[in-house]
Amino acid sequence: MTTDSLRQDPTYECVAAAASDLQDAGTPVTLEALREALDGPASAIGRHLHTWRREREQRPEAPPATLPAALVADLAKWAQQHAVDAGAGQRAALARLEADVDDLIAAGERLEAERADLSAQAESASDARDAAQAIADERNEEIERLNAELRNARQVAMDALVSKAKDQLAIDGKDAQLADLRGQLERSVAASATQSDARLAAEMELVGATTARDSLAAEVKDLQAQLAAAKSDRGALRMELDALRKKLK
Repeated sequence: MTTDSLRQDPTYECVAAAASDLQDAGTPVTLEALREALDGPASAIGRHLHTWRREREQRPEAPPATLPAALVADLAKWAQQHAVDAGAGQRAALARLEADVDDLIAAGERLEAERADLSAQAESASDARDAAQAIADERNEEIERLNAELRNARQVAMDALVSKAKDQLAIDGKDAQLADLRGQLERSVAASATQSDARLAAEMELVGATTARDSLAAEVKDLQAQLAAAKSDRGALRMELDALRKKLK
């Protein structure tokens, strides 16, 4: 919708009053002058201007055709000049009408240019909306990917916790076995010195069990380090996700 179509059409009385004011001030009554005075659409102002001129500008009356007797010889020359004088007013009115038509054509061209500009602005707004939608879709895909990575990280952390719990149970079982072996060795030493070989074997088993426990302890530390790394990765993912959410807001 153009700017001219949004303004209310001026009435004939408004156009006639403005035209009379221009004429009284000695200013040529043109379509552009009336548009500046009334700030209305050119089509309505031009239509009322044409009506006003038809009412105000009557055809000039032809000069009297009575000729003196002494000027009969110059009748042909006088008749020719009379015809020129009689058509002068009509030619002036025609020239003004042609000027009005030119003004209307120019106004129509300006309106067409405004319409083309508004159409281009609408197309640009549509392109911007499509680009924004594409960016939003990309952000949604990235959020879904980060959520999936976060779920995977949580699963890894959970698996690490379960593995640690299992290892802890295995270590507790080994400690119970070591305590039982220690008791057996003490009872064997107190019962008989002749069972030194058996005691030695039991001590060797105790050393092996201790070594196994130390190995399990090292594995537990490694698992704890892996769990800490998983927590760190999860924290980094959470920070990245929060940053993305802030950007989307």
